[in-house]
Amino acid sequence: MYSTDASLYRVPPQVVVRPRDVDELVAAVEVARSSRTPLTMRGAGTSIAGNAVGPGIVVDTARHLHKIHEVDPAARTARVEPGVVHASLQRAATPHALRFGPDPSTHTRCTIGGMIGNNACGSRALGYGRTSDNVVALDVLTGTGQRLLLGEGAAGVPELDALVDAHLATVRTEMGRFGRQVSGYSLEHLLPENGRRLDRFLVGSEGTLAVVLGATVRLVEDAPHRALAVLGYPSMPAAADAVPTLLHHPLVACEGLGQRIVDVVRARRGTVPPLPRGEGWLFAEVTGATRAEAEALAAAVVADSGALDARVVSDPREAAALWRIREDGAGLAAISLDRPAHAGWEDAAVPPDRLGAYLRDFEDLLRTSGLDGVPYGHFGDGCVHVRIDFELADPAGRGRFREFLGDAARLVASYGGTLSGEHGDGRARSELLPLMYSAEVIDLFARVKGVLDPAGVLNPGVLVDPRPVDADLRLATPLRSVPRALQWAHDNGSVAAAVHRCTGVGKCLAAPTGSVMCPSYQATREEKDSTRGRARVLQEMVEGSVVTGGWASPEVHEALDLCLACKGCAHDCPTGVDMATWKVEALHQRYRGKLRPRGHYALGALPRWLRLGAPVAPLAARALEVPLVQWLAKAVAGVDQRRGLPVPAAEPFRGRSRRTTYDLDDEQPDVAIWADTFTDRFDPAGAQAAVRVLEAAGLRVGVVGARACCGLTWFSTGQLGAARREMERTVAVLGEYAERGVPVVALEPSCLATLRSDAVELLGADTELGRAAAAVARNTRTLAEQLEATPGWVPPDLTGTEVLVQPHCHHASILGWEADARVLARTGARVTRVDGCCGLAGNWGVEQGHHDVSVAVAETHLLPAVRAAAPGTVLLADGFSCRTQLDDLAGVRASHLAELLGQVPTGPAAAPTHTASGPGPF
Repeated sequence: MYSTDASLYRVPPQVVVRPRDVDELVAAVEVARSSRTPLTMRGAGTSIAGNAVGPGIVVDTARHLHKIHEVDPAARTARVEPGVVHASLQRAATPHALRFGPDPSTHTRCTIGGMIGNNACGSRALGYGRTSDNVVALDVLTGTGQRLLLGEGAAGVPELDALVDAHLATVRTEMGRFGRQVSGYSLEHLLPENGRRLDRFLVGSEGTLAVVLGATVRLVEDAPHRALAVLGYPSMPAAADAVPTLLHHPLVACEGLGQRIVDVVRARRGTVPPLPRGEGWLFAEVTGATRAEAEALAAAVVADSGALDARVVSDPREAAALWRIREDGAGLAAISLDRPAHAGWEDAAVPPDRLGAYLRDFEDLLRTSGLDGVPYGHFGDGCVHVRIDFELADPAGRGRFREFLGDAARLVASYGGTLSGEHGDGRARSELLPLMYSAEVIDLFARVKGVLDPAGVLNPGVLVDPRPVDADLRLATPLRSVPRALQWAHDNGSVAAAVHRCTGVGKCLAAPTGSVMCPSYQATREEKDSTRGRARVLQEMVEGSVVTGGWASPEVHEALDLCLACKGCAHDCPTGVDMATWKVEALHQRYRGKLRPRGHYALGALPRWLRLGAPVAPLAARALEVPLVQWLAKAVAGVDQRRGLPVPAAEPFRGRSRRTTYDLDDEQPDVAIWADTFTDRFDPAGAQAAVRVLEAAGLRVGVVGARACCGLTWFSTGQLGAARREMERTVAVLGEYAERGVPVVALEPSCLATLRSDAVELLGADTELGRAAAAVARNTRTLAEQLEATPGWVPPDLTGTEVLVQPHCHHASILGWEADARVLARTGARVTRVDGCCGLAGNWGVEQGHHDVSVAVAETHLLPAVRAAAPGTVLLADGFSCRTQLDDLAGVRASHLAELLGQVPTGPAAAPTHTASGPGPF
């Protein structure tokens, strides 16, 4: 899991150290020094230059060294440990109207120590400066074992001062020429006129000279109001041409992007906010004491912009949506081209007044090299990000990769630019530094390394005596050579190509806000339980030298065991990782032709047992009231004894409904209810309520009478043969409704999500069955989607009602919860949406070995929200798993949307009260 970061490079370490305090970190450095073992520092592991991987000891500071010791509002400083996440520091500073200025796109998971290592900048460095501009003091341990407390006026290292003094002219003319020049060692900070700030010099040294034990950073006042001038131009280079005329304005940020990245975000996310006319845009942000002041400053920017078209955005929500285009751009760009795109040449920068010309030449270089990329970046600083579709799986492609990097380095140097504008040189660019700097500067870098780390223990292969740029490439194994045993069962492609979608950007490490990913990591905070950690293990399985047992490897089983298959990553991961599907594949491959765990037979085939046991269901329900019988039933099924067992309803929904069948030829309904196994057998109240709601909307309502199971329980346990058979049967049943144009309403989100995604993939998108499954998926709707499509439907008046909603993970990630949000908004209720996952996830949360993590997941968001809810709040959860979890852990009954809408008459009404079959406040 630590063999790679967000870069192209793979270097398996010998050991990973996760120090619990600074003393343990000091001890780790001493072990490395005494044993001459390489030591590499790692924060969030989001480095895209390969500067957070190493062959010896890798130190993970994020796991434990994340204390914020002090926020001093008077001094406007914060004293932190290196593993503090940027967003955590922002939360601590916000109550004082302060912020840490630099804000990389990874701000929800990157660490302050990592930002110091790379001299991170982010979108708002134009207004707040780089990390080096915001460091007040550092507590460091050099490669010589010397501990230094550095800051303004602190004593430095005399040998370094002497080195700089002997080369003053060179340092003054080659170093620090413009703001984003962060390649190499920033020797300009050691100049006498700059105060010989050794602390700021060490910022950006990528852990090659010293280890950061602690830092004091500057906080800046956060203006209360922001406005965004969104400026449209004919092209992205034309937008870059306009930058110099705007820099005299008090810009906090000036970002550039083009049509291609907007198109990929729109395709992936479904929509983007309106943009001005053009194919290249600048996002120019200003701040003010009032909204009017900020808007006036933005209007002045527009007046000077020379843009084709422009907008001023001051609404924080709309501005955040625009910024998300930029923040998600890196990951989305990587999957938007015909070939996968990579970060091998990622963040070069030139002086802003030369940016337009550089972009034109760079795009010409891409074309002549037979490559493609999607540029964007911090145009106000002259910094350009791009992911390029290098072919790295064969020697010829790696040769072209190396050749292109050399050509690109020479191009940026010809413009007086820098190889790296914020992410550091790492393994990706260190070898290219002689193309940018003179031989004298390169020699100075080596001599600096000799003073502070003479044994070369700290992060070797980076900056000084660098590894070749084409060595240690993660994608160097030809994907076509992957054994047949590692091919997907439900797709024609290679598992290797799939798992390498994960580029390591680490969004799964961030606390979900309006999203799901990644619930098990939020509960355990262990890298192995993140989407990225799991993907890394699967990548190692494909590579085969560290994880050697293929699908049967214990490392694979351990990494995937706590995956809830919530599908959160399928929606929230910017590179499109779908860990739930990969887990299903792993289970299928691991147990194919072998004895399976008890739960796979009992819970995985639950619909079959319910169907076979239907004649004796009442007797079985009474028997389960006997403690010994219930204990035995749980033991046989592999269910944790602390879990309750849901009891089947006295009569299934399809059995009690007078509309159990419909002859589509004689009496065609306007809409049909599909009662899945869970709704039909365990909780028919939601289906009964849905009939009432749809009938009240003036529709003739039918019920799908034939047995139709989506196959989810078989699918989620990796029994793909049985799942395929169930899906084929269901597609045949529901296909009749699709052919007649009768929409089908599904009430269980996980079952509908299975039809919309898993069934199409498993049956094969390009097969006749797959096309039939796609037609069924298009014809099957959620209740909210159907109500929105029903002319004249009037929702009940729930004004004054507090509603707490837990969207099912599959609802939020696969189906989209927007229609439900709009329907609830029309009722006038005050709605609070809970982030994250309930923690049950079907059979997963009840299985032996998962109970504690299941509870911990529920405690991250759901249970605290329930406890904090006001008396009388109505709790909504469409997912049967979510309702079961709440009943089991909180002793509260949640209701389906249909029950809420079906219990309250249209027109003004009081808040609903609890009934045996309706929604109730708690």
